[in-house]
Amino acid sequence: MDVAAVAAQLRVFAADRDWDQFHNPKNLAMALAGEAGELLEVFQWLTPDQAADLTPDQRTAAAEELADVLIYLIRLADKLDIDLATAVSRKIEANGRRYPAPQVRGVASKPDSSRTV
Repeated sequence: MDVAAVAAQLRVFAADRDWDQFHNPKNLAMALAGEAGELLEVFQWLTPDQAADLTPDQRTAAAEELADVLIYLIRLADKLDIDLATAVSRKIEANGRRYPAPQVRGVASKPDSSRTV
């Protein structure tokens, strides 16, 4: 996926509808959280086995909500002038240092706390 191309497409989409006036970072972050909540609804009350083997309708719903989450994420990053590819690469590198594979392999808790990863 070309994130920059998608961001440009979303800019045009919003401009064509005069929605840019509403697409400030606060509103986009709130919309992103709302869409993440809708994604959670797809999995609400499912067992882990059911969640791993979604029905066709559930997969379609999950795909739609994932797309919504990604759309708002890309739009927010664009508004904040954040290069997502660079941010993701840096975060993966930082996580590699924070969670060395030999120390965390097969372990669901963070090495520096009792919280799970």
